[in-house]
Amino acid sequence: MNRFKVSKFRHMEARPSRREAWISDIRAGTTPTYGNHIKSSCSLIAFNSDRPGVLGIISLEGRGENKRHVSYLGCHSDLVTDLDFSPFDDFILASASADRMIKLWRLSGARDALPSAPGVVIGPEELPVEVLQFHPTSDGVLVSTAGRAVKVWDVAKQQLLTELEAHKDLVQSAVWSRDGVILGTACKDKQLRIFDPRAGTKDSQSTLAHENNRDTRLAWTGVQEHLVSTGFNQMREREVKLWDTRLFSSALTSITLDTSPGSLTPLLDPDTGLLVLAGKGENQLSCYEVTPQQPALSPVTQCILESVLRGAALVPRRALDVMSCEVLQVLQLSDTAIIPISHHVPRKTVEFHEDLFPDTAGPVPASDAHTWWAGDNQKVQKVSLNPARRPHPSFISSLVPTMEPSPDMAHPAELPRADTDPSEGFSSPPSSLISPSTPSSLGPSLSSTSGIGTSPSQRSLQSLLGPSSKFRHAQGSILHRDSHITNLKGLNLTTPGESDGFCANRLHVAVPLLSSGGQVAVLELQKPGRLPDTALPTLQNGTAVMDLAWDPFDPHRLAVAGEDARIRLWRVPPEGLKNVLTTPESVLTGHTEKIYSLRFHPLAADILASSSYDLTIRIWDLQARVERLRLQGHQDQIFSLAWSPNGQQLATVCKDGHVRVYEPRSSPVPLQEGPGPEGGRGARIVWVCDGHCLLVSGFDSRSERQLQLYTADALAEGPSAVLGLDVAPSTLLPSYDPDTGLVLLTGKGDTRVFLYEVLPEAPFFLECNSFTSPDPHKGFVLLPKTECDIREVEFARCLRLRQTSLEPVAFRLPRVRKEFFQDDVFPDTAVSWEPVLSAKAWLGGANGQPQLLSLQPPGMTPVSQAPREAPARRAPSSAQYLEEKSDQQKKEELLNAMVAKLGNREDPLPQDSFEGVDEDEWAKYLAQIIVMGVQVVGRAFARALRQEFAASQAAADARGRAGHQSAAASNLSGLSLQEAQQILNISKLSPEEVQKNYEHLFKVNDKSVGGSFYLQSKVVRAKERLDEELRIQAQEDREKGQMPKT
Repeated sequence: MNRFKVSKFRHMEARPSRREAWISDIRAGTTPTYGNHIKSSCSLIAFNSDRPGVLGIISLEGRGENKRHVSYLGCHSDLVTDLDFSPFDDFILASASADRMIKLWRLSGARDALPSAPGVVIGPEELPVEVLQFHPTSDGVLVSTAGRAVKVWDVAKQQLLTELEAHKDLVQSAVWSRDGVILGTACKDKQLRIFDPRAGTKDSQSTLAHENNRDTRLAWTGVQEHLVSTGFNQMREREVKLWDTRLFSSALTSITLDTSPGSLTPLLDPDTGLLVLAGKGENQLSCYEVTPQQPALSPVTQCILESVLRGAALVPRRALDVMSCEVLQVLQLSDTAIIPISHHVPRKTVEFHEDLFPDTAGPVPASDAHTWWAGDNQKVQKVSLNPARRPHPSFISSLVPTMEPSPDMAHPAELPRADTDPSEGFSSPPSSLISPSTPSSLGPSLSSTSGIGTSPSQRSLQSLLGPSSKFRHAQGSILHRDSHITNLKGLNLTTPGESDGFCANRLHVAVPLLSSGGQVAVLELQKPGRLPDTALPTLQNGTAVMDLAWDPFDPHRLAVAGEDARIRLWRVPPEGLKNVLTTPESVLTGHTEKIYSLRFHPLAADILASSSYDLTIRIWDLQARVERLRLQGHQDQIFSLAWSPNGQQLATVCKDGHVRVYEPRSSPVPLQEGPGPEGGRGARIVWVCDGHCLLVSGFDSRSERQLQLYTADALAEGPSAVLGLDVAPSTLLPSYDPDTGLVLLTGKGDTRVFLYEVLPEAPFFLECNSFTSPDPHKGFVLLPKTECDIREVEFARCLRLRQTSLEPVAFRLPRVRKEFFQDDVFPDTAVSWEPVLSAKAWLGGANGQPQLLSLQPPGMTPVSQAPREAPARRAPSSAQYLEEKSDQQKKEELLNAMVAKLGNREDPLPQDSFEGVDEDEWAKYLAQIIVMGVQVVGRAFARALRQEFAASQAAADARGRAGHQSAAASNLSGLSLQEAQQILNISKLSPEEVQKNYEHLFKVNDKSVGGSFYLQSKVVRAKERLDEELRIQAQEDREKGQMPKT
């Protein structure tokens, strides 16, 4: 080949699709694996969702019109690491997982019923399965990798054909050559190996691939002897190499790209030789042409992406739009959408170009697994991409039997109507809920818009979709800036993981500061706004703060645990902290090591529990200021402790891997013990379901954050359910609302707050809409129920601590009839601010129950007692008719009215029903009608235009001088009238209001109270502009009064 020959792809351009063609409203998984996270057949797309073990399925052809019909398939009990479609049957999907299993699924279409069980199950393997790929010529042959093991399977018989040896570390990639004869692997030991699986288990060739062992990927070209590898060099620069298996000692050619940390996914089309490099975590696609004959890797085009890439896949060539010269289509997986990116070669004529679209491999396999293993090397018959030579022959694999959908699952369900209550209807997608003892599929798939199946009744629908939470449509939002506390400085962001970082009640917020001496700032929730630049009055503890908590029955008493193993009790004045306090109300001593956490008793006054590095839990009588009880039995650090709702028991989770429940008044040793989280990075525990269950948030052995639900009376049996969430470094902090059964989960440094409704029986966890903040928060606490705005159906209010501010976050439930009290959302709540028992009574063995309080606001009727009304038609707002219309709008309305009077041209005329009229006479009548009609329309149109132009001219003359003067004033002052009104917060011009708002804003922005001269100058300029406008209006009024009346 001539090295100077021009490429036919030199003018190729990448065209990201319009947003209408995106598959939006998805949540993609971001856990790093060696897979692509997304794959496509000619009919379906499958991708990793953000729920471990769950794949999203959608039709490829309907991605524009039906982009919201995404179904979710529960495949595994752990993270899906790789997936692949059969090259012959578009509806056979193989999935691999960290649960060490390989499963094959028969899909029937994205909008139909998905299978509740796999057709083929292989495993478990000794280690998590990392990579899998179907054989390119034989139906039923599959290669998989797990750790150092590379295995070739006969899927139909679920039989191992061979296991390839010689790998000394984790295998990162395994790829069949295009003819299916040899297999290439890339390993973490930096070696690139070539195997002939039918000739033996040893590699036939090996060489050093890349000098860095990070993420090496392989892809074969259309020629059997050549393959491409991507990886990193010794300088951590990403590089691409082209190899020839006949000269395997060194690469034919290589290119070095950049030092980006994201691993490169090579997407190579063997028919055209086009290589797309997709970097995970980046916003760019690069396309190269691979020409082994030169050899060369020639850049062709680049595409800048609108969002970060999480995964990428090529659409098979048989699904391309060849008539528009689409030579490639890449599916980009982002956090919230799948974006098709087409690569086109511009041509002048709209026809099939054979030079761009050579024949490609067809959908019929050349052999089965038995024939291939016996030595058959037949190639797959090629088919033409010319639309005139279609359709292609079809093939249905016998690996997994076809699924006959049930009548209830045959058609997609209708979406809820707009006039229904949005809090009622279908369930949201399932969570990745598994049982630790019997991992299973999630059952029927669910659509992201809850519209995947229809049934004759709501009962049959519930039996199909399973239970759903009435809080699934909950919406979290940050309240207006007027309620924020800003200009926080010097926060201590390094509090121990066992602490929430700060604490709050309905009056005060206590925030540790970074300055020496263990200082704690106390802020008033009732006084939001900007804090002064000067130092705040603080509580001086004299040692580093480990944890702090407000007394639930005394809103002015704060307990602070110090690094010196002491607990200090502070009394904050009712009017707030005005001066620095250095002497606490009392000091509790007894622990011999620094203290982890503090928890007040939920029912008894003056009872406090504390845990310490001395591996004990001590219960204090604050009235007598002495230690009353001491609990033992922990073998390592105590991560968290929690009182039961009735105050009779205390639960702990420990670093030694155990969950314990104590009855402090009965025995200092645990009443029960059970297995806890496997990871030792941190954990939290909280009582849920009216005290019948325990919820533990922690980490598994792979550092994935997870929830474990225990039955409080059967800890030894282990958790009843385990829910995997994501991979993040911070421990999830659970905030449980006993009234709604909802738990809010987030970690320090997170931007997302998970919401789940917790149930004592299956399915245990019901997922609700999560809340995402624009930036990471340093802490997140739940405020008392009395702080919620019940009229706005606000069921929870929280405080979000940022680096320089405190923001309230409201969680509300959208309801149609908000004028009624939503008694199904707001049951009677416990009076948690009044004690039920004294410390002496509780220590003496007494128990009690809290009083209940109705949250129903006065004057509101419960929705359960509200009359049922038919949905009323909403009339347009009166403001629509009162707003001033422009001249152009008036002209358009006039012309529309004239056309409407002339009638519809398609309406039948009276002449259409006449009979017996001569053709010449009929033509004469028709000509007269046309002439008369044209005259009428012409005269009416001319008259209307004259009237409209006269009205417009009169309005322009009336506004002429005043408009010119106002515009000149805007140019001189640099402020428009609208901007000046916004600065002074004035809607209607009046001298009194301008002066009043000016004096107020000038005063509050004074530098002595935290303002600035810049803000004051803005206020002054705005007043000058409004004064000038008032002068112009006054002059115009005087001129109007002097005009003679006509």
